[in-house]
Amino acid sequence: MTGPYFFVDNNGLRIYYLKNSFSGDAMSVKRLDKTIALHCNVSRKDARMLIKSGAVKVNGAAVLRADAAVETTADVIEVNGHTFELKEHLYLMMNKPAGVITATSDANKQTVIDIIPDRYARKSLFPCGRLDRDTTGFLLITDDGELSHRLMSPSHHVSKTYIARLDSLPADGMKEKLESGITLADGTECLPCKVKIYEENGGVYSEITITEGKYHQVKRMFAAAGSHVEKLKRIRIGSLSLDPALAEGECREITEDELALLFSENEEK
Repeated sequence: MTGPYFFVDNNGLRIYYLKNSFSGDAMSVKRLDKTIALHCNVSRKDARMLIKSGAVKVNGAAVLRADAAVETTADVIEVNGHTFELKEHLYLMMNKPAGVITATSDANKQTVIDIIPDRYARKSLFPCGRLDRDTTGFLLITDDGELSHRLMSPSHHVSKTYIARLDSLPADGMKEKLESGITLADGTECLPCKVKIYEENGGVYSEITITEGKYHQVKRMFAAAGSHVEKLKRIRIGSLSLDPALAEGECREITEDELALLFSENEEK
């Protein structure tokens, strides 16, 4: 499909549609009004108005019933002559910039949902896990609650890898303590992790891979090791690395093959 990512209907509604399919193998039957609302980023009321006006066709035939059933992996749906491919769920890789909070909405601060391009707009999107406001890098945004739970659940031990710029080298023996499972200042115990310490261009850095998601965990771990994290960037989830072509603030869809990489390292263990 080519062309713009949105069109304006006769009532002035700005309707968004998606250009790539990510449907998976499972068949899924949905109400037509719910499907239009989800994929066109409009309210259910506006979706019903579009259907009632005759603007919606399914497999070439106009459908006037909002509760009509559509098969999201097989049917072709048009809205005012524009065809879009249905997706049960959307998966986005964002290179989160500093200063943006990981939340769906906030009255005073810009959120990661606020900076998603219009072509990906869906009311049900949410960030999978959290990155601190000043932390950058790989953030997964989706509307798939089941995948999010699997990815973030401590029981699945999905790895997350970060690059931390430190103010100093960790104290002697602290790298080994980090790798074996360090105890934080408040008594919280962390699971073993993988740590690489190196110096580059006059700075001290660490590549650290953890399988938990405790509050400010990486920063607190290095604080317990005698170092302060000056800058932090997540570069990988599972075996899927952040796309180097994504500038901070940009995002793109994750392919089916890439989606499997989120869990590949975990499944190999």
